[in-house]
Amino acid sequence: MKKIILIGIVVALAAFFRLYDLKNVPPGLYPDEAMNGNNALETVVTGDYKIFYPENNGREGLFINIQAVFLKFLPREPWALRLPSALFGILTVLGIYLLTRELFKNFWDQEENKKTDKRVELIAFLASFFAAVSFWQINFSRIGFRAIMAPFFLVFSLYFFLRVIRKRKDFKFSAFNSLFWCAAIGGVFMGLGFYSYIAYRAMPALFLLLIPFFYKEKKFWQATTIFVITGIIVALPLGIYFIQNTQDFLGRTAQVSVFSSPTPAKDLAINIIKTAGMFNFIGDGNARHNYAGKPELEFITGILFIVGIIIAVRCFYKGEKIAPAVLFFWLILAALPVVISNEGMPHSLRAILMAPPVFILAGMGGEKILNNFKNEKAKAFFMAAFLAYLISSANNEYFVQFAKSQETANAFSKNYVEIGRELNALPKEKLKYVIVNSGGTDVRGVPMLAQTIMFITDTFLREKQKEKNIYYVLPDERKKGQEDLSWVPEGSFIVKI
Repeated sequence: MKKIILIGIVVALAAFFRLYDLKNVPPGLYPDEAMNGNNALETVVTGDYKIFYPENNGREGLFINIQAVFLKFLPREPWALRLPSALFGILTVLGIYLLTRELFKNFWDQEENKKTDKRVELIAFLASFFAAVSFWQINFSRIGFRAIMAPFFLVFSLYFFLRVIRKRKDFKFSAFNSLFWCAAIGGVFMGLGFYSYIAYRAMPALFLLLIPFFYKEKKFWQATTIFVITGIIVALPLGIYFIQNTQDFLGRTAQVSVFSSPTPAKDLAINIIKTAGMFNFIGDGNARHNYAGKPELEFITGILFIVGIIIAVRCFYKGEKIAPAVLFFWLILAALPVVISNEGMPHSLRAILMAPPVFILAGMGGEKILNNFKNEKAKAFFMAAFLAYLISSANNEYFVQFAKSQETANAFSKNYVEIGRELNALPKEKLKYVIVNSGGTDVRGVPMLAQTIMFITDTFLREKQKEKNIYYVLPDERKKGQEDLSWVPEGSFIVKI
Protein backbone atom coordinates (compact mmCIF):
# COMPACT_ATOMS: atom_id res chain seq x y z
CA MET A 1 0.00 0.00 0.00
CA LYS A 2 2.87 2.37 0.84
CA LYS A 3 4.35 1.84 -2.64
CA ILE A 4 1.04 2.66 -4.30
CA ILE A 5 0.67 5.83 -2.24
CA LEU A 6 4.20 6.99 -3.09
CA ILE A 7 3.88 6.45 -6.83
CA GLY A 8 0.38 7.97 -6.66
CA ILE A 9 1.92 11.11 -5.18
CA VAL A 10 4.57 11.23 -7.92
CA VAL A 11 2.02 10.78 -10.71
CA ALA A 12 -0.22 13.42 -9.15
CA LEU A 13 2.77 15.76 -9.01
CA ALA A 14 3.54 15.01 -12.66
CA ALA A 15 -0.09 15.73 -13.53
CA PHE A 16 -0.03 19.06 -11.72
CA PHE A 17 3.09 20.28 -13.51
CA ARG A 18 1.76 19.17 -16.90
CA LEU A 19 -1.87 20.23 -16.63
CA TYR A 20 -1.95 23.30 -14.38
CA ASP A 21 -2.90 26.44 -16.34
CA LEU A 22 -2.37 24.63 -19.65
CA LYS A 23 -4.82 27.11 -21.15
CA ASN A 24 -2.32 29.96 -20.75
CA VAL A 25 1.14 28.41 -20.41
CA PRO A 26 3.10 28.31 -22.58
CA PRO A 27 1.70 31.52 -24.08
CA GLY A 28 0.92 31.66 -27.78
CA LEU A 29 1.17 28.83 -30.28
CA TYR A 30 4.34 28.09 -32.20
CA PRO A 31 3.75 27.62 -35.97
CA ASP A 32 5.01 24.01 -35.87
CA GLU A 33 2.36 23.25 -33.25
CA ALA A 34 -0.22 25.12 -35.32
CA MET A 35 0.75 23.13 -38.41
CA ASN A 36 -0.04 19.93 -36.50
CA GLY A 37 -3.31 21.49 -35.43
CA ASN A 38 -4.26 22.54 -38.95
CA ASN A 39 -3.58 19.06 -40.28
CA ALA A 40 -5.64 17.69 -37.39
CA LEU A 41 -8.54 20.05 -38.15
CA GLU A 42 -8.43 19.01 -41.80
CA THR A 43 -8.50 15.39 -40.67
CA VAL A 44 -11.60 16.08 -38.57
CA VAL A 45 -13.32 17.50 -41.67
CA THR A 46 -12.18 14.87 -44.19
CA GLY A 47 -11.89 11.81 -41.96
CA ASP A 48 -8.57 11.05 -43.68
CA TYR A 49 -6.28 9.93 -40.87
CA LYS A 50 -2.86 9.70 -42.50
CA ILE A 51 0.09 7.53 -41.60
CA PHE A 52 2.45 10.36 -42.50
CA TYR A 53 1.91 14.09 -43.03
CA PRO A 54 4.57 15.28 -45.53
CA GLU A 55 4.17 19.03 -44.96
CA ASN A 56 6.56 20.97 -42.73
CA ASN A 57 9.47 18.61 -43.48
CA GLY A 58 7.32 15.56 -42.74
CA ARG A 59 5.81 14.18 -39.53
CA GLU A 60 4.69 10.72 -38.50
CA GLY A 61 0.92 10.80 -38.33
CA LEU A 62 0.00 9.17 -35.02
CA PHE A 63 0.28 12.27 -32.84
CA ILE A 64 -1.63 14.46 -35.28
CA ASN A 65 -4.36 11.83 -35.53
CA ILE A 66 -4.64 11.74 -31.74
CA GLN A 67 -4.87 15.54 -31.74
CA ALA A 68 -7.65 15.27 -34.32
CA VAL A 69 -9.64 13.03 -32.00
CA PHE A 70 -9.21 15.53 -29.16
CA LEU A 71 -10.28 18.42 -31.40
CA LYS A 72 -13.49 16.56 -32.23
CA PHE A 73 -14.63 16.89 -28.64
CA LEU A 74 -12.73 19.87 -27.22
CA PRO A 75 -12.60 23.59 -28.05
CA ARG A 76 -10.27 24.30 -30.94
CA GLU A 77 -7.75 26.05 -28.74
CA PRO A 78 -3.96 25.68 -28.30
CA TRP A 79 -4.39 23.83 -25.00
CA ALA A 80 -6.40 21.12 -26.76
CA LEU A 81 -3.43 20.49 -29.05
CA ARG A 82 -1.14 20.25 -26.03
CA LEU A 83 -3.32 18.04 -23.86
CA PRO A 84 -2.18 14.79 -25.57
CA SER A 85 1.44 15.79 -24.86
CA ALA A 86 0.60 16.33 -21.20
CA LEU A 87 -1.02 12.91 -20.92
CA PHE A 88 1.92 11.19 -22.58
CA GLY A 89 4.26 13.04 -20.24
CA ILE A 90 2.33 11.97 -17.15
CA LEU A 91 2.22 8.33 -18.23
CA THR A 92 5.94 8.37 -19.02
CA VAL A 93 6.64 9.30 -15.39
CA LEU A 94 4.65 6.24 -14.30
CA GLY A 95 6.48 4.14 -16.90
CA ILE A 96 9.89 5.22 -15.60
CA TYR A 97 8.89 4.02 -12.13
CA LEU A 98 7.68 0.63 -13.40
CA LEU A 99 10.66 0.15 -15.72
CA THR A 100 13.21 1.05 -13.04
CA ARG A 101 11.72 -1.49 -10.63
CA GLU A 102 11.73 -4.17 -13.30
CA LEU A 103 15.27 -3.41 -14.42
CA PHE A 104 16.85 -3.58 -10.97
CA LYS A 105 14.58 -6.24 -9.52
CA ASN A 106 15.74 -8.61 -12.23
CA PHE A 107 19.32 -7.78 -12.89
CA TRP A 108 21.02 -5.71 -10.23
CA ASP A 109 23.27 -7.88 -8.07
CA GLN A 110 21.95 -10.97 -9.79
CA GLU A 111 24.88 -13.12 -8.67
CA GLU A 112 24.69 -12.35 -4.95
CA ASN A 113 20.99 -11.40 -4.90
CA LYS A 114 21.44 -9.21 -1.80
CA LYS A 115 19.77 -6.01 -2.92
CA THR A 116 16.53 -5.44 -1.10
CA ASP A 117 13.21 -4.35 -2.53
CA LYS A 118 13.54 -1.29 -0.36
CA ARG A 119 16.58 -0.05 -2.28
CA VAL A 120 15.02 -0.84 -5.64
CA GLU A 121 11.84 0.99 -4.68
CA LEU A 122 13.83 4.04 -3.61
CA ILE A 123 15.70 4.20 -6.93
CA ALA A 124 12.43 3.82 -8.85
CA PHE A 125 10.71 6.47 -6.73
CA LEU A 126 13.56 8.95 -7.13
CA ALA A 127 13.90 8.35 -10.89
CA SER A 128 10.20 8.97 -11.48
CA PHE A 129 10.21 11.95 -9.10
CA PHE A 130 13.10 13.58 -10.95
CA ALA A 131 11.19 13.09 -14.21
CA ALA A 132 8.00 14.53 -12.69
CA VAL A 133 9.63 17.81 -11.62
CA SER A 134 12.17 18.19 -14.44
CA PHE A 135 11.79 21.43 -16.40
CA TRP A 136 13.09 19.52 -19.43
CA GLN A 137 10.24 17.03 -19.24
CA ILE A 138 7.57 19.43 -18.00
CA ASN A 139 8.18 21.80 -20.90
CA PHE A 140 7.93 19.22 -23.69
CA SER A 141 4.88 17.71 -22.01
CA ARG A 142 3.14 21.06 -22.49
CA ILE A 143 4.02 21.64 -26.17
CA GLY A 144 2.13 20.07 -29.07
CA PHE A 145 5.12 18.21 -30.52
CA ARG A 146 5.04 14.50 -31.35
CA ALA A 147 8.48 13.85 -29.80
CA ILE A 148 7.01 13.45 -26.30
CA MET A 149 5.51 10.12 -27.38
CA ALA A 150 8.92 8.55 -28.09
CA PRO A 151 10.08 8.02 -24.46
CA PHE A 152 6.58 6.85 -23.52
CA PHE A 153 6.56 4.05 -26.09
CA LEU A 154 10.16 3.02 -25.43
CA VAL A 155 9.80 2.95 -21.64
CA PHE A 156 6.69 0.78 -21.71
CA SER A 157 8.04 -1.47 -24.46
CA LEU A 158 11.16 -2.18 -22.44
CA TYR A 159 9.15 -2.59 -19.23
CA PHE A 160 6.94 -5.33 -20.67
CA PHE A 161 9.87 -7.08 -22.34
CA LEU A 162 11.95 -7.12 -19.16
CA ARG A 163 8.95 -8.40 -17.23
CA VAL A 164 8.73 -11.35 -19.61
CA ILE A 165 12.46 -12.03 -19.26
CA ARG A 166 12.24 -12.09 -15.47
CA LYS A 167 9.50 -14.71 -15.59
CA ARG A 168 10.61 -16.39 -18.81
CA LYS A 169 10.52 -19.90 -17.34
CA ASP A 170 6.73 -19.64 -17.23
CA PHE A 171 6.38 -18.38 -20.83
CA LYS A 172 4.18 -20.43 -23.16
CA PHE A 173 2.91 -20.03 -26.72
CA SER A 174 -0.66 -19.76 -25.51
CA ALA A 175 -3.33 -17.10 -25.54
CA PHE A 176 -4.04 -18.10 -21.94
CA ASN A 177 -0.48 -17.31 -20.84
CA SER A 178 -0.07 -13.83 -19.33
CA LEU A 179 3.58 -13.61 -20.37
CA PHE A 180 2.60 -14.27 -23.98
CA TRP A 181 0.45 -11.13 -23.83
CA CYS A 182 3.17 -9.17 -22.02
CA ALA A 183 5.54 -9.94 -24.91
CA ALA A 184 2.87 -8.99 -27.46
CA ILE A 185 2.00 -5.73 -25.66
CA GLY A 186 5.69 -4.87 -25.44
CA GLY A 187 5.95 -5.44 -29.19
CA VAL A 188 2.95 -3.19 -29.81
CA PHE A 189 4.61 -0.37 -27.87
CA MET A 190 7.87 -0.93 -29.73
CA GLY A 191 6.09 -0.80 -33.10
CA LEU A 192 4.09 2.30 -32.19
CA GLY A 193 7.31 4.06 -31.28
CA PHE A 194 8.19 4.27 -34.97
CA TYR A 195 5.15 6.51 -35.42
CA SER A 196 6.42 8.96 -32.79
CA TYR A 197 9.65 10.72 -33.75
CA ILE A 198 12.51 10.17 -36.16
CA ALA A 199 15.02 9.86 -33.28
CA TYR A 200 13.23 6.69 -32.12
CA ARG A 201 14.28 4.66 -35.15
CA ALA A 202 17.62 3.58 -33.68
CA MET A 203 16.17 2.56 -30.31
CA PRO A 204 14.98 -1.01 -31.09
CA ALA A 205 18.69 -1.88 -31.24
CA LEU A 206 18.57 -1.53 -27.44
CA PHE A 207 16.80 -4.88 -27.21
CA LEU A 208 19.69 -6.58 -29.04
CA LEU A 209 21.85 -5.85 -26.02
CA LEU A 210 20.02 -8.53 -24.04
CA ILE A 211 20.82 -11.32 -26.49
CA PRO A 212 24.37 -12.07 -25.18
CA PHE A 213 22.97 -12.57 -21.69
CA PHE A 214 20.15 -14.98 -22.62
CA TYR A 215 20.91 -16.40 -26.07
CA LYS A 216 21.23 -19.96 -24.72
CA GLU A 217 17.71 -19.98 -23.28
CA LYS A 218 14.87 -21.30 -25.44
CA LYS A 219 12.17 -19.41 -23.54
CA PHE A 220 13.98 -16.14 -24.17
CA TRP A 221 13.87 -16.73 -27.92
CA GLN A 222 10.22 -17.75 -27.81
CA ALA A 223 9.23 -14.56 -26.00
CA THR A 224 11.47 -12.48 -28.26
CA THR A 225 9.80 -13.97 -31.33
CA ILE A 226 6.36 -12.82 -30.19
CA PHE A 227 7.77 -9.42 -29.22
CA VAL A 228 9.49 -8.86 -32.58
CA ILE A 229 6.68 -10.19 -34.78
CA THR A 230 4.11 -8.02 -33.01
CA GLY A 231 6.36 -4.97 -33.33
CA ILE A 232 6.90 -5.56 -37.04
CA ILE A 233 3.18 -5.97 -37.70
CA VAL A 234 2.41 -2.68 -35.93
CA ALA A 235 5.20 -0.76 -37.69
CA LEU A 236 4.56 -2.33 -41.12
CA PRO A 237 2.10 0.29 -42.49
CA LEU A 238 4.61 3.07 -41.88
CA GLY A 239 7.39 0.96 -43.40
CA ILE A 240 5.30 0.40 -46.54
CA TYR A 241 4.63 4.12 -46.75
CA PHE A 242 8.35 4.91 -46.62
CA ILE A 243 9.10 2.30 -49.30
CA GLN A 244 6.56 4.00 -51.54
CA ASN A 245 7.70 7.52 -50.54
CA THR A 246 11.43 7.25 -49.94
CA GLN A 247 11.86 11.04 -49.98
CA ASP A 248 9.92 11.25 -46.71
CA PHE A 249 12.04 8.73 -44.81
CA LEU A 250 14.84 11.11 -43.83
CA GLY A 251 12.93 14.38 -44.18
CA ARG A 252 15.31 17.23 -43.48
CA THR A 253 17.79 15.03 -41.59
CA ALA A 254 20.27 15.10 -44.48
CA GLN A 255 20.06 18.90 -44.61
CA VAL A 256 21.19 19.34 -40.99
CA SER A 257 23.53 16.34 -40.82
CA VAL A 258 27.04 16.84 -39.48
CA PHE A 259 28.27 14.82 -42.44
CA SER A 260 27.17 17.61 -44.78
CA SER A 261 29.64 19.89 -43.04
CA PRO A 262 33.10 20.60 -44.52
CA THR A 263 34.60 19.49 -41.18
CA PRO A 264 32.43 16.53 -40.05
CA ALA A 265 34.92 15.01 -37.58
CA LYS A 266 35.48 18.31 -35.80
CA ASP A 267 31.77 19.13 -35.70
CA LEU A 268 30.91 15.66 -34.43
CA ALA A 269 33.42 15.99 -31.58
CA ILE A 270 32.03 19.43 -30.65
CA ASN A 271 28.46 18.11 -30.74
CA ILE A 272 29.36 15.23 -28.43
CA ILE A 273 30.91 17.64 -25.95
CA LYS A 274 27.92 19.99 -26.10
CA THR A 275 25.44 17.14 -25.67
CA ALA A 276 27.34 15.69 -22.71
CA GLY A 277 27.55 19.14 -21.17
CA MET A 278 23.88 20.00 -21.58
CA PHE A 279 22.89 18.12 -18.43
CA ASN A 280 25.16 19.97 -15.98
CA PHE A 281 26.66 23.01 -17.70
CA ILE A 282 25.05 24.72 -20.72
CA GLY A 283 21.63 23.59 -21.89
CA ASP A 284 19.57 24.20 -25.00
CA GLY A 285 19.58 27.87 -25.94
CA ASN A 286 16.25 27.75 -27.80
CA ALA A 287 13.73 29.80 -25.82
CA ARG A 288 10.96 27.29 -26.64
CA HIS A 289 12.99 24.35 -25.35
CA ASN A 290 14.58 25.82 -22.27
CA TYR A 291 14.81 28.87 -20.03
CA ALA A 292 17.90 31.06 -20.40
CA GLY A 293 20.09 28.18 -21.59
CA LYS A 294 20.12 26.55 -18.16
CA PRO A 295 21.43 22.98 -17.78
CA GLU A 296 18.76 20.39 -18.49
CA LEU A 297 19.11 19.02 -14.96
CA GLU A 298 18.62 20.98 -11.78
CA PHE A 299 22.01 21.46 -10.06
CA ILE A 300 21.65 18.78 -7.36
CA THR A 301 19.95 16.33 -9.72
CA GLY A 302 22.84 16.85 -12.12
CA ILE A 303 25.32 15.92 -9.40
CA LEU A 304 23.32 12.79 -8.58
CA PHE A 305 23.37 11.89 -12.27
CA ILE A 306 27.18 11.94 -12.24
CA VAL A 307 27.23 9.90 -9.00
CA GLY A 308 24.84 7.43 -10.64
CA ILE A 309 27.16 7.04 -13.64
CA ILE A 310 30.07 6.25 -11.30
CA ILE A 311 27.97 3.69 -9.40
CA ALA A 312 26.77 2.08 -12.62
CA VAL A 313 30.36 1.74 -13.88
CA ARG A 314 31.38 0.12 -10.60
CA CYS A 315 28.41 -2.26 -10.78
CA PHE A 316 29.42 -3.23 -14.32
CA TYR A 317 32.97 -4.09 -13.30
CA LYS A 318 31.72 -5.98 -10.25
CA GLY A 319 29.84 -8.32 -12.58
CA GLU A 320 26.38 -6.75 -12.32
CA LYS A 321 26.43 -5.99 -16.02
CA ILE A 322 22.91 -6.00 -17.40
CA ALA A 323 21.31 -2.93 -15.78
CA PRO A 324 24.33 -0.62 -16.34
CA ALA A 325 24.75 -1.95 -19.89
CA VAL A 326 21.10 -1.20 -20.70
CA LEU A 327 21.33 2.33 -19.31
CA PHE A 328 24.63 3.20 -21.01
CA PHE A 329 23.67 1.68 -24.36
CA TRP A 330 20.34 3.51 -24.17
CA LEU A 331 22.15 6.82 -23.67
CA ILE A 332 24.48 6.13 -26.60
CA LEU A 333 21.67 5.15 -28.99
CA ALA A 334 19.51 8.12 -27.98
CA ALA A 335 22.46 10.49 -28.35
CA LEU A 336 23.23 9.44 -31.94
CA PRO A 337 20.48 11.49 -33.65
CA VAL A 338 21.52 14.46 -31.51
CA VAL A 339 25.25 14.52 -32.15
CA ILE A 340 25.05 13.85 -35.90
CA SER A 341 22.97 17.01 -36.35
CA ASN A 342 24.48 20.46 -36.70
CA GLU A 343 21.31 22.36 -35.88
CA GLY A 344 20.77 24.20 -32.59
CA MET A 345 23.27 22.34 -30.44
CA PRO A 346 22.77 21.30 -27.73
CA HIS A 347 19.28 20.21 -28.69
CA SER A 348 17.08 19.06 -25.81
CA LEU A 349 14.09 18.16 -27.98
CA ARG A 350 16.11 15.83 -30.19
CA ALA A 351 17.64 14.38 -27.00
CA ILE A 352 14.25 13.60 -25.44
CA LEU A 353 14.92 9.83 -25.52
CA MET A 354 17.97 10.30 -23.31
CA ALA A 355 15.79 11.49 -20.43
CA PRO A 356 14.63 8.16 -18.89
CA PRO A 357 18.12 6.66 -18.40
CA VAL A 358 19.38 10.03 -17.16
CA PHE A 359 16.72 10.09 -14.44
CA ILE A 360 17.29 6.44 -13.57
CA LEU A 361 21.01 7.05 -13.13
CA ALA A 362 20.23 10.11 -11.00
CA GLY A 363 17.96 7.84 -8.96
CA MET A 364 20.88 5.48 -8.40
CA GLY A 365 22.98 8.41 -7.22
CA GLY A 366 20.24 9.64 -4.91
CA GLU A 367 19.71 6.19 -3.40
CA LYS A 368 23.44 5.91 -2.68
CA ILE A 369 23.57 9.28 -0.93
CA LEU A 370 20.45 8.64 1.14
CA ASN A 371 21.63 5.23 2.30
CA ASN A 372 24.73 6.82 3.76
CA PHE A 373 22.48 8.22 6.49
CA LYS A 374 22.59 5.98 9.54
CA ASN A 375 19.79 7.80 11.34
CA GLU A 376 16.41 7.10 9.73
CA LYS A 377 14.86 10.33 11.00
CA ALA A 378 17.71 12.41 9.61
CA LYS A 379 17.45 10.52 6.33
CA ALA A 380 13.69 11.14 6.11
CA PHE A 381 14.12 14.84 6.95
CA PHE A 382 16.88 15.33 4.37
CA MET A 383 14.89 13.51 1.69
CA ALA A 384 11.72 15.50 2.39
CA ALA A 385 13.64 18.80 2.32
CA PHE A 386 15.40 17.85 -0.91
CA LEU A 387 12.18 16.82 -2.69
CA ALA A 388 10.40 19.95 -1.47
CA TYR A 389 13.26 22.04 -2.84
CA LEU A 390 12.97 20.34 -6.25
CA ILE A 391 9.22 20.96 -6.36
CA SER A 392 9.66 24.62 -5.44
CA SER A 393 12.50 25.04 -7.94
CA ALA A 394 10.48 23.47 -10.79
CA ASN A 395 7.47 25.63 -10.00
CA ASN A 396 9.52 28.82 -9.93
CA GLU A 397 11.50 28.05 -13.07
CA TYR A 398 8.54 27.01 -15.20
CA PHE A 399 5.50 28.93 -13.95
CA VAL A 400 7.26 32.11 -12.86
CA GLN A 401 10.47 32.66 -14.83
CA PHE A 402 9.70 30.81 -18.07
CA ALA A 403 5.94 31.43 -18.29
CA LYS A 404 6.19 35.16 -17.65
CA SER A 405 9.21 35.83 -19.83
CA GLN A 406 8.69 38.03 -22.87
CA GLU A 407 11.26 35.91 -24.67
CA THR A 408 9.03 32.88 -24.13
CA ALA A 409 6.00 34.75 -25.47
CA ASN A 410 7.98 35.72 -28.55
CA ALA A 411 9.29 32.20 -29.05
CA PHE A 412 5.73 30.84 -29.07
CA SER A 413 4.41 33.55 -31.42
CA LYS A 414 1.98 34.95 -28.86
CA ASN A 415 1.43 38.02 -31.05
CA TYR A 416 0.08 35.82 -33.87
CA VAL A 417 -2.41 34.22 -31.49
CA GLU A 418 -3.58 37.70 -30.52
CA ILE A 419 -3.98 38.61 -34.19
CA GLY A 420 -6.02 35.45 -34.75
CA ARG A 421 -8.31 36.26 -31.84
CA GLU A 422 -8.72 39.81 -33.13
CA LEU A 423 -9.79 38.42 -36.51
CA ASN A 424 -12.26 36.08 -34.81
CA ALA A 425 -13.82 39.00 -32.98
CA LEU A 426 -14.63 40.84 -36.22
CA PRO A 427 -17.99 40.37 -38.00
CA LYS A 428 -18.01 37.39 -40.32
CA GLU A 429 -19.14 39.44 -43.29
CA LYS A 430 -16.25 41.92 -42.98
CA LEU A 431 -13.40 41.34 -45.46
CA LYS A 432 -10.16 40.54 -43.68
CA TYR A 433 -6.71 40.42 -45.32
CA VAL A 434 -3.58 38.96 -43.74
CA ILE A 435 -0.55 40.31 -45.62
CA VAL A 436 2.16 37.65 -45.20
CA ASN A 437 5.60 39.22 -45.53
CA SER A 438 7.31 36.62 -43.34
CA GLY A 439 9.50 33.92 -44.85
CA GLY A 440 9.86 30.28 -43.97
CA THR A 441 8.79 26.97 -45.44
CA ASP A 442 5.74 27.24 -47.67
CA VAL A 443 2.68 25.15 -46.88
CA ARG A 444 0.27 25.10 -49.80
CA GLY A 445 1.68 28.42 -50.95
CA VAL A 446 1.57 30.20 -47.59
CA PRO A 447 4.64 30.58 -45.31
CA MET A 448 4.72 28.56 -42.09
CA LEU A 449 4.44 31.59 -39.81
CA ALA A 450 0.84 32.09 -40.92
CA GLN A 451 -0.12 28.66 -39.55
CA THR A 452 -0.71 30.04 -36.06
CA ILE A 453 -3.30 32.55 -37.30
CA MET A 454 -4.85 29.88 -39.51
CA PHE A 455 -5.37 27.55 -36.54
CA ILE A 456 -6.78 30.22 -34.24
CA THR A 457 -9.23 31.34 -36.95
CA ASP A 458 -9.78 27.83 -38.38
CA THR A 459 -8.94 29.04 -41.90
CA PHE A 460 -6.39 26.46 -43.06
CA LEU A 461 -8.78 25.21 -45.72
CA ARG A 462 -9.77 27.43 -48.65
CA GLU A 463 -13.44 26.84 -48.00
CA LYS A 464 -13.05 28.12 -44.44
CA GLN A 465 -11.23 31.22 -45.68
CA LYS A 466 -14.12 32.04 -48.00
CA GLU A 467 -16.68 31.28 -45.32
CA LYS A 468 -15.00 33.61 -42.80
CA ASN A 469 -13.81 36.22 -45.32
CA ILE A 470 -10.19 35.85 -44.23
CA TYR A 471 -7.63 35.90 -47.05
CA TYR A 472 -3.87 35.41 -46.96
CA VAL A 473 -1.97 37.57 -49.44
CA LEU A 474 1.68 37.13 -50.42
CA PRO A 475 3.81 40.05 -51.70
CA ASP A 476 3.77 38.79 -55.29
CA GLU A 477 -0.02 38.41 -55.21
CA ARG A 478 -0.76 42.08 -54.56
CA LYS A 479 -2.65 43.53 -57.48
CA LYS A 480 -0.44 45.58 -59.80
CA GLY A 481 2.28 45.52 -57.16
CA GLN A 482 0.68 48.36 -55.23
CA GLU A 483 2.54 48.53 -51.92
CA ASP A 484 -0.03 50.96 -50.50
CA LEU A 485 -2.69 48.22 -50.70
CA SER A 486 -5.09 50.64 -52.39
CA TRP A 487 -6.56 47.65 -54.21
CA VAL A 488 -8.08 46.35 -51.00
CA PRO A 489 -11.83 47.07 -50.85
CA GLU A 490 -12.72 50.01 -48.65
CA GLY A 491 -13.67 49.05 -45.11
CA SER A 492 -11.59 45.86 -45.12
CA PHE A 493 -9.53 44.86 -42.11
CA ILE A 494 -5.82 44.53 -42.91
CA VAL A 495 -3.06 43.03 -40.78
CA LYS A 496 0.56 42.45 -41.74
CA ILE A 497 2.78 39.66 -40.42
